[in-house]
Amino acid sequence: MLTLTDVAAGYRHRGRERVIVDEVDAVAPSGAVTALLGPNGAGKSTLLRSLVGLQPLLRGRVTLTDARGRDAELLQLSPRERARRTAVVLTERIDAGLLTGREVVELGRHPYLGLIGRLTDRDRFLVGETLAELQAGDLAGERFAELSDGQRQRLLLARALVGEPELLVLDEPSAFLDVGARVDLMALLRRIARGRGITVVLSTHEVELALRMADRLWLIQDHRITSGAPDTMVADGRIARTFGTRHAVFDAASGTFRVRT
Repeated sequence: MLTLTDVAAGYRHRGRERVIVDEVDAVAPSGAVTALLGPNGAGKSTLLRSLVGLQPLLRGRVTLTDARGRDAELLQLSPRERARRTAVVLTERIDAGLLTGREVVELGRHPYLGLIGRLTDRDRFLVGETLAELQAGDLAGERFAELSDGQRQRLLLARALVGEPELLVLDEPSAFLDVGARVDLMALLRRIARGRGITVVLSTHEVELALRMADRLWLIQDHRITSGAPDTMVADGRIARTFGTRHAVFDAASGTFRVRT
């Protein structure tokens, strides 16, 4: 489980702060998918990057609770320990050179390798098992650079999971995927969260898809976050108020947007 307590995320430059998201108190449960929603520029990526230590958190506490109920302040862990307990998949396209799909996935075992840096039999077993779980075994021998966006995303997810994380964070994981692949990815993430009992937190612009397939929502509005079950946030009008525009209105009955008439 991931718990945010009085978190503020943003930027600090020459002693001055620019707060993007403030006073965040939220929980992302284990074994579930939590979707972070908000308008463009609301600070979704900034918040996620701050939670996992990719940029400084302005203030607050990020607590990761393991299966035994033991709490750890995530950003107080050593980089190596944090890399073992968390995995991150970002939107940036990576340059993998001539690496094959399997070699990209093997990079996910790096935090566990010894001084020699060689994979053990267990490491190779985990890589093979994860590729099979994600139905990506046929991509193992292909050059990563020559694969489609959907195939690359599946391998990057495998690279994240092969590290056996307690927390999986994804920033816009469906950004370069077609409609069918987006649905497949969300279904896969739900299955992974439940099957492995891990906490999955992702940001997305796919509001309708998140409402159907996420277990919990974090919604950024006016620099604050509210959270709850998708059905609750639809029923109380938070989704409609946040994403409605002059030309589009959210229909709570169908859970879709329609053009205003």
